[in-house]
Amino acid sequence: IMTCRSGCCCGSGPINEDNARFLLLALFIILYLLCGAAVFSALEQPKEREAKERWAQRFERFSQKYNLSKKDLDNFLRNYEEANVAGIRVDTIRPRWDFTGAFYFVGTVVSTIGFGMTTPSTVGGKVFLMFYGLLGCAATILFFNLFLERVITVIAFVLKSCHKRRRNKIVLPQNGGCVSEGDRAGGAEAAGVRKGQELAGWKPSVYCVMFILGAAAIVVSCCASLMYSAAEGWSYLDSLYFCFVAFSTIGFGDMVSSQRMVYEGHATMAYRAGNFFFILSGVCCIYSLFNVISIVIKQVLNYLLRRLEAQCRCCFPRRGHLPHRHPRRNVVAPGHLRARRDLSIETEAINESETDTGRRMSGEMISMRDFLAANKVNLAIMQKQLSEMAIGHPRQSSSVSHQNGFSGGVGALGIMNNRLAETSVDR
Repeated sequence: IMTCRSGCCCGSGPINEDNARFLLLALFIILYLLCGAAVFSALEQPKEREAKERWAQRFERFSQKYNLSKKDLDNFLRNYEEANVAGIRVDTIRPRWDFTGAFYFVGTVVSTIGFGMTTPSTVGGKVFLMFYGLLGCAATILFFNLFLERVITVIAFVLKSCHKRRRNKIVLPQNGGCVSEGDRAGGAEAAGVRKGQELAGWKPSVYCVMFILGAAAIVVSCCASLMYSAAEGWSYLDSLYFCFVAFSTIGFGDMVSSQRMVYEGHATMAYRAGNFFFILSGVCCIYSLFNVISIVIKQVLNYLLRRLEAQCRCCFPRRGHLPHRHPRRNVVAPGHLRARRDLSIETEAINESETDTGRRMSGEMISMRDFLAANKVNLAIMQKQLSEMAIGHPRQSSSVSHQNGFSGGVGALGIMNNRLAETSVDR
C-alpha cells in the first residue's frame, strides 16, 4: 500500500468518486469540443474563404460601375445591416411585432430556441425581456420535465404490457407427454406465482426507452421536414437540419420557418399551426432523448472510472471494507460471472433496487410509487443541500445516494435518476 501511494500519479491522495466523475466528464467535453472544432474548421473554412473572395470581387465591381467610393458604400451596407436587425428585408416578410409575430418571438424565448431574427430594440423591451424570460424559461423547463415523466410512464406501461403478454403464453412440456389435471393445476398455480414475482421485479431497459424516444424524434423530424420542404421551398436535407437546430433549442437563426406574409398554394394559418405543433412536439421529444442519452453517458463514465480504479487503486478509495456501505457498484458481473471480474459495460448492468421488490438490472425503471415519492421531495433535498453548503457542513451521503452515479440530483437529471436505474452493485 505504501508503495502504491508513493508511486501514485496524482500524488494528492484518494479522489472523491463524484469529483472524479465530474473531472472525467469535463475532460470529455473539452476533447469533444476540440474534435468538433477541428472537423467544422476543415469542412467550413474553405467555403468561408471562397465567399470572402467572391464578395470582395463583387464589391470592387459594383463600386467601379456606379462610381462610388468604398467608404460611402461601406456606410450604406452598415445602414442595411441595422435595418436587417430591425426586421427589414429585401423580400417581403411578415411583420415582426404585430401580435402573431410577437407570439412567435415569445415562443422562441421561453423555449430557449432564440432564433435571433427578432430581437427587442427599445430599452423597455430589453428590460421586460429579462424578467419575462426568467419566469417563462423556468416554467417551460418545468413543463418539459413533466412531459418527460409522462412519456416515460407511458413507455413503461406499454413495455410492461407487452412483457406480460409474452409471459402469459402457455409453455408446453418439453417432453410432449400427457399431464394429469392435478399436475396441470398445480403447475399452473406455481407458474402464476412465479410470473407474478417476475413481473413485480421487471423494469424496462433504459436502452429500450432511448430507442423508442429516438424513433419518435426521427418520425417527428421527418414529417416536419416534409412540411417545411413543401411550404418553405427548402431541400429535404436543409429541412432536417432546421428541425434538429430548432428541436434541440440551438436556434442559429440562419433558417427560420413561417416568416412569409402569405404562403401561396398553402393554407397560411394551417401551416402556422402545423409549425407550432411540430416545434413543440419536437422540442419535447429531443429534450427527453437528451436526458436518456445522459444516463448512457453516465454509465460509460462509471465504466471508465472502474477501469481507472483497477489500474490505480490509491487514487480511488475502497468502499467494500466499510460495513455500513453497500459493495462497490459497476464492477461485479452477475451471478455465474462473479468470479471472472471482467470489466465491461455489459457486466456493469446490475443494480440493487431502492425498493422492497429486490434488485433490478442497470437502466431499468423504479416503480411508479417510488418515482412519485422521490419527485415530491426533490425541492426539499435541494434546499437541504444548499443550506448545508451555505453553513459549511459537508453533505452526508446516504447509501441510496452512493448507489446513484451522480448521487441523486434534481430537475431533469433527478427525474432520470429516479425513473431509470443506471448504476449497479454486487448481487
